[in-house]
Amino acid sequence: MGQNEKTPEIILEDESLFVVYKPAGMATQTRSVAEMDLETWLKNHRAAAGEEPYVGIIQRLDQPVEGVMVVAKTSEAADILTKQLRDHTLVKNYYAIITRDSLPESGVLEDYLVKDARAGRAKVVRSTDPRAKKARLVYQVVKERDHMRLVDITLETGRYHQIRVQFASRTAPLLGDVKYGGIRTGHPISLCAYRVQFQHPLTRLMEVHEIAPRGEDFVDFFAE
Repeated sequence: MGQNEKTPEIILEDESLFVVYKPAGMATQTRSVAEMDLETWLKNHRAAAGEEPYVGIIQRLDQPVEGVMVVAKTSEAADILTKQLRDHTLVKNYYAIITRDSLPESGVLEDYLVKDARAGRAKVVRSTDPRAKKARLVYQVVKERDHMRLVDITLETGRYHQIRVQFASRTAPLLGDVKYGGIRTGHPISLCAYRVQFQHPLTRLMEVHEIAPRGEDFVDFFAE
């Protein structure tokens, strides 16, 4: 079945949760009634099936970012998954393309961030800033091509624009992320939440769901 570029795709649905692909360009949640977001799309899906349209957003992806997400269908499942997120047992992995070839092959990035809601961006600050929140991720370069690097990222905290600002602060902005100094490509930001791992709230079995990035700038890295 063909997918409109801004149409989500349900990968798994059962009585307690969805695993869903959110396309780049769609907000996870929005206050705009004129714009379809993932939360509303899933509520409409449930209503059309004659179900109570409860949707519990556990994690969020920035509007220009694509990827796989787990979404609760009951408040009980939402509580369990939210606890897993806090305990770091709900694990999120991302692929990003960065445009600096001198960054070490692997590492841990740890910073303190402040969200500037008015400017719609985040910035790195000193740890002594009373507004600061700790941000931490682990990365590994997995491929290189034409001075660009594909990095595999395990996100340990979920701060606003965290991956984007942490790499940009090291003069390694994400490809296409103009807001943080990246090269304009005419395509969405080269960032994809490609993998999510969690313990199912009902079965207690470990679930792992993985997708291949669909963004055009990822094509060369995944064509082989």
